[in-house]
Amino acid sequence: MTLHAPSSTISAKTADGQGLALYIHWPFCISKCPYCDFNSHVREQIDHDAWQAALLADMRYEHQVSQNRRISSIFFGGGTPSLMPPRLVAKLIEEADALWGLEERCEITLEANPSSVEASRFSDLASAGVNRVSLGLQSLDDQTLDFLGRAHDVTEGLAALDTAQKNFGRVSFDLIYARPGQSLVDWQTELGTALGFGTTHLSLYQLTIEPGTRFETLVRTGALVPADDDHCADLFELTQQLTCAAGLPAYEISNHARPGQESRHNLSYWRYDDYIGIGPGAHGRRLNSATERHKKPENFLSAVERNGNGLKIEQALSPQTRAMEALMMGLRLAEGVDLAVLENKTGLTSTDIIDMHEVEKLSSAGFMEASAARLMVTMKGMPLLDAILPKIISDNL
Repeated sequence: MTLHAPSSTISAKTADGQGLALYIHWPFCISKCPYCDFNSHVREQIDHDAWQAALLADMRYEHQVSQNRRISSIFFGGGTPSLMPPRLVAKLIEEADALWGLEERCEITLEANPSSVEASRFSDLASAGVNRVSLGLQSLDDQTLDFLGRAHDVTEGLAALDTAQKNFGRVSFDLIYARPGQSLVDWQTELGTALGFGTTHLSLYQLTIEPGTRFETLVRTGALVPADDDHCADLFELTQQLTCAAGLPAYEISNHARPGQESRHNLSYWRYDDYIGIGPGAHGRRLNSATERHKKPENFLSAVERNGNGLKIEQALSPQTRAMEALMMGLRLAEGVDLAVLENKTGLTSTDIIDMHEVEKLSSAGFMEASAARLMVTMKGMPLLDAILPKIISDNL
């Protein structure tokens, strides 16, 4: 069985859409979660006026060097963007509209923690222009939330979800599964409850032990034992069964949505469309170049003051590198990779990029599906995606 999504379900843009996505990184959190390896920082005081000036300057620089295309989506990520003053969010949205112009159905997403303090800002954030929120619920079990280092409990989280659904047209929330000691029955019960909340999008991530996190230290010392691969595969299969039955099939390896409710912004990443990244540590891909901002907040501010932008790296990407990245991102999607679009974006032929002999072997084993037009990983193959990719890359790359 493949992770197919009918073509009508992912229709915000054509696969080679010309919209430009804008990512804005807010690096600050109240505390650092033990599993998190994102670019997040804890600071006692934040000069919001200084950050507004820096982010606006960074945005204006990108407008100078990017093609004159309208913005199809904006994503405020972090860190914890729901800690941003709504007036700052509004100003950044207004500036993006003034510089590029926003498409009529521009999706504007903000990541939020489900605390009561942040939920109290949801109405003002909606007034600022945010029309989609992604809530970091992470679990529906208080003991697990404590294990994950989350500041909210289940009651507070569900209250925030209710507030979000009253203020935003589109709501998603995250859950982390494959936690130590979590059984299939435990996850079936938790996910079944989550699917009953009526949201049209869910992000369901297996717990991974990332380098440099507190959880990695615990695993290294034997204080934490992760779930084994076979159990993770069983949990993944159960996840697909339950979400499909509920009408939220996977359109990407960890993301599930009702038809038409996919994250347009994240589809831009996975389809390897151009996107701009501003703010500390933000990455971008535009005009066949990769960009990366300074990660540490203080270094970012200094760079903007010195240069008028927060760039640390701006590097042209070879056709071979673009092909690798496009495959790595696109094969995460249920729709797979459109080979004609891949060729158009890289200037290479499919045979330059893909080892079709390996694809045929993986297809025979049920891990992939291929045609003259499209390359896809099946549901059976998705848990092995990291191992599949290097096998199918042509020696020409």
